[in-house]
Amino acid sequence: MKKVFRILGIAVFAVAMSFTTPSEKKLIVIDAGHGGHDIGATHGFHNEKKITSNIAKKIKGLNTGDKVEIVLLRDTDNFKSLTDRVDEINKLNADLVISLHVNKNANESASGVEAYVSEENSKYEVSKAHAEELVSILSTEKIKSRGVKTAPFMVLKKSKTAAVTLELGFLSNSNDREYLISDEGQNEIASKISSYLNK
Repeated sequence: MKKVFRILGIAVFAVAMSFTTPSEKKLIVIDAGHGGHDIGATHGFHNEKKITSNIAKKIKGLNTGDKVEIVLLRDTDNFKSLTDRVDEINKLNADLVISLHVNKNANESASGVEAYVSEENSKYEVSKAHAEELVSILSTEKIKSRGVKTAPFMVLKKSKTAAVTLELGFLSNSNDREYLISDEGQNEIASKISSYLNK
Protein backbone atom coordinates (compact mmCIF):
# COMPACT_ATOMS: atom_id res chain seq x y z
CA MET A 1 0.00 0.00 0.00
CA LYS A 2 2.86 2.36 0.88
CA LYS A 3 4.33 1.63 -2.55
CA VAL A 4 1.03 2.60 -4.22
CA PHE A 5 0.90 5.90 -2.32
CA ARG A 6 4.52 6.60 -3.21
CA ILE A 7 3.82 6.01 -6.93
CA LEU A 8 0.69 8.20 -6.75
CA GLY A 9 2.70 10.91 -5.01
CA ILE A 10 5.34 10.87 -7.73
CA ALA A 11 2.63 11.01 -10.42
CA VAL A 12 0.90 13.97 -8.77
CA PHE A 13 4.25 15.79 -8.40
CA ALA A 14 5.05 15.20 -12.08
CA VAL A 15 1.65 16.54 -13.18
CA ALA A 16 2.03 19.58 -10.92
CA MET A 17 5.47 20.29 -12.33
CA SER A 18 4.13 20.07 -15.89
CA PHE A 19 1.74 22.93 -15.13
CA THR A 20 4.04 25.09 -13.04
CA THR A 21 7.23 24.90 -15.10
CA PRO A 22 7.13 27.67 -17.76
CA SER A 23 7.89 26.60 -21.29
CA GLU A 24 11.11 28.02 -22.68
CA LYS A 25 10.93 30.76 -25.27
CA LYS A 26 12.19 30.08 -28.76
CA LEU A 27 15.29 32.17 -29.45
CA ILE A 28 15.32 33.51 -33.00
CA VAL A 29 18.23 35.44 -34.48
CA ILE A 30 17.42 37.90 -37.26
CA ASP A 31 20.50 38.77 -39.29
CA ALA A 32 20.00 41.97 -41.30
CA GLY A 33 22.37 41.49 -44.22
CA HIS A 34 25.29 43.87 -44.88
CA GLY A 35 25.81 47.12 -42.93
CA GLY A 36 28.31 49.96 -42.59
CA HIS A 37 30.51 50.31 -45.66
CA ASP A 38 29.01 47.08 -47.04
CA ILE A 39 25.78 48.42 -48.52
CA GLY A 40 24.79 45.35 -50.55
CA ALA A 41 22.56 45.61 -53.60
CA THR A 42 21.63 49.13 -54.74
CA HIS A 43 19.29 50.95 -57.09
CA GLY A 44 19.44 54.72 -57.14
CA PHE A 45 19.19 55.94 -53.55
CA HIS A 46 17.90 52.59 -52.30
CA ASN A 47 20.18 49.95 -50.80
CA GLU A 48 20.02 46.49 -49.31
CA LYS A 49 21.52 47.25 -45.90
CA LYS A 50 18.77 49.79 -45.11
CA ILE A 51 15.91 47.61 -46.32
CA THR A 52 17.05 44.55 -44.36
CA SER A 53 17.64 46.63 -41.23
CA ASN A 54 14.18 48.22 -41.46
CA ILE A 55 12.48 44.84 -41.80
CA ALA A 56 14.53 43.25 -39.01
CA LYS A 57 13.57 46.05 -36.61
CA LYS A 58 9.91 45.74 -37.61
CA ILE A 59 9.99 41.98 -36.90
CA LYS A 60 11.41 42.63 -33.42
CA GLY A 61 8.90 45.42 -32.80
CA LEU A 62 5.98 43.14 -33.65
CA ASN A 63 7.18 40.45 -31.26
CA THR A 64 5.04 41.25 -28.21
CA GLY A 65 4.09 37.70 -27.21
CA ASP A 66 5.76 35.34 -24.77
CA LYS A 67 6.63 32.50 -27.16
CA VAL A 68 9.63 34.02 -28.93
CA GLU A 69 12.67 36.10 -28.09
CA ILE A 70 14.12 37.99 -31.06
CA VAL A 71 17.79 38.95 -31.17
CA LEU A 72 18.99 41.29 -33.92
CA LEU A 73 22.58 40.70 -35.00
CA ARG A 74 22.68 44.24 -36.38
CA ASP A 75 20.42 46.94 -34.95
CA THR A 76 22.54 49.87 -36.13
CA ASP A 77 24.30 50.69 -39.40
CA ASN A 78 27.47 48.86 -38.45
CA PHE A 79 29.65 46.44 -40.38
CA LYS A 80 29.96 42.88 -39.10
CA SER A 81 32.10 40.26 -40.75
CA LEU A 82 30.64 36.87 -41.57
CA THR A 83 32.94 35.33 -38.95
CA ASP A 84 31.64 37.72 -36.30
CA ARG A 85 28.05 36.94 -37.24
CA VAL A 86 28.59 33.19 -37.00
CA ASP A 87 30.44 33.52 -33.68
CA GLU A 88 27.57 35.54 -32.18
CA ILE A 89 24.95 33.12 -33.50
CA ASN A 90 26.71 30.11 -32.01
CA LYS A 91 27.23 31.80 -28.64
CA LEU A 92 23.50 32.54 -28.45
CA ASN A 93 22.56 28.88 -29.02
CA ALA A 94 19.53 30.00 -31.04
CA ASP A 95 16.67 27.85 -32.31
CA LEU A 96 16.68 29.46 -35.76
CA VAL A 97 18.63 32.05 -37.74
CA ILE A 98 16.98 34.05 -40.51
CA SER A 99 19.39 36.10 -42.61
CA LEU A 100 17.58 38.84 -44.54
CA HIS A 101 18.78 39.98 -47.97
CA VAL A 102 17.51 41.48 -51.22
CA ASN A 103 18.60 40.50 -54.70
CA LYS A 104 19.86 42.26 -57.81
CA ASN A 105 20.24 40.99 -61.35
CA ALA A 106 21.38 42.46 -64.70
CA ASN A 107 18.20 40.92 -66.09
CA GLU A 108 15.57 43.33 -64.80
CA SER A 109 12.77 40.83 -65.40
CA ALA A 110 14.20 38.56 -62.65
CA SER A 111 11.90 38.82 -59.65
CA GLY A 112 10.53 37.02 -56.63
CA VAL A 113 11.33 35.78 -53.14
CA GLU A 114 13.60 32.79 -52.58
CA ALA A 115 15.39 31.04 -49.74
CA TYR A 116 18.73 29.31 -49.35
CA VAL A 117 19.87 26.58 -46.98
CA SER A 118 23.12 24.66 -46.70
CA GLU A 119 23.51 20.90 -46.93
CA GLU A 120 26.59 21.31 -44.73
CA ASN A 121 24.45 22.53 -41.84
CA SER A 122 23.83 19.77 -39.26
CA LYS A 123 20.16 20.81 -39.18
CA TYR A 124 19.70 20.90 -42.94
CA GLU A 125 16.28 19.21 -42.98
CA VAL A 126 14.90 21.54 -40.30
CA SER A 127 16.38 24.53 -42.14
CA LYS A 128 14.79 23.39 -45.39
CA ALA A 129 11.36 22.95 -43.76
CA HIS A 130 11.53 26.51 -42.34
CA ALA A 131 12.71 27.86 -45.70
CA GLU A 132 9.85 26.21 -47.61
CA GLU A 133 7.22 27.58 -45.23
CA LEU A 134 8.70 31.07 -45.20
CA VAL A 135 8.85 31.29 -48.99
CA SER A 136 5.28 30.02 -49.17
CA ILE A 137 3.90 32.66 -46.81
CA LEU A 138 5.97 35.52 -48.26
CA SER A 139 5.08 34.91 -51.90
CA THR A 140 1.93 36.69 -53.09
CA GLU A 141 0.43 38.17 -56.23
CA LYS A 142 2.78 41.09 -55.62
CA ILE A 143 5.92 38.97 -55.41
CA LYS A 144 6.25 35.44 -56.71
CA SER A 145 8.02 32.40 -55.27
CA ARG A 146 11.38 31.30 -56.65
CA GLY A 147 11.54 28.34 -54.28
CA VAL A 148 14.25 27.00 -51.99
CA LYS A 149 17.84 26.40 -53.11
CA THR A 150 21.08 25.22 -51.54
CA ALA A 151 24.22 27.31 -51.21
CA PRO A 152 27.45 27.14 -49.18
CA PHE A 153 26.93 30.57 -47.59
CA MET A 154 29.06 30.88 -44.46
CA VAL A 155 26.24 31.87 -42.09
CA LEU A 156 24.22 28.89 -43.30
CA LYS A 157 26.89 26.20 -43.11
CA LYS A 158 28.76 27.37 -39.99
CA SER A 159 25.76 28.08 -37.74
CA LYS A 160 25.17 25.28 -35.24
CA THR A 161 21.44 25.65 -35.60
CA ALA A 162 18.77 25.77 -38.30
CA ALA A 163 19.63 28.65 -40.65
CA VAL A 164 17.84 30.22 -43.61
CA THR A 165 18.81 33.04 -45.96
CA LEU A 166 15.79 34.88 -47.32
CA GLU A 167 16.19 36.89 -50.52
CA LEU A 168 13.09 39.07 -50.26
CA GLY A 169 12.97 40.31 -53.85
CA PHE A 170 14.98 42.09 -56.54
CA LEU A 171 15.91 45.77 -56.32
CA SER A 172 16.61 45.58 -60.04
CA ASN A 173 12.98 44.67 -60.79
CA SER A 174 10.57 47.62 -60.75
CA ASN A 175 7.67 45.64 -59.24
CA ASP A 176 9.77 44.03 -56.50
CA ARG A 177 11.55 47.31 -55.78
CA GLU A 178 8.31 49.24 -55.28
CA TYR A 179 7.20 46.58 -52.78
CA LEU A 180 10.54 46.34 -50.93
CA ILE A 181 11.10 50.06 -50.42
CA SER A 182 7.54 50.86 -49.34
CA ASP A 183 6.38 50.93 -45.72
CA GLU A 184 3.45 48.78 -46.76
CA GLY A 185 5.69 46.12 -48.27
CA GLN A 186 8.16 46.11 -45.40
CA ASN A 187 5.36 45.96 -42.83
CA GLU A 188 3.74 43.07 -44.67
CA ILE A 189 6.99 41.10 -44.86
CA ALA A 190 7.75 41.72 -41.17
CA SER A 191 4.22 40.81 -40.11
CA LYS A 192 4.27 37.52 -42.02
CA ILE A 193 7.64 36.49 -40.63
CA SER A 194 6.59 37.49 -37.09
CA SER A 195 3.35 35.51 -37.37
CA TYR A 196 5.25 32.45 -38.61
CA LEU A 197 7.71 32.62 -35.71
CA ASN A 198 4.92 32.93 -33.14
CA LYS A 199 2.59 30.26 -34.47
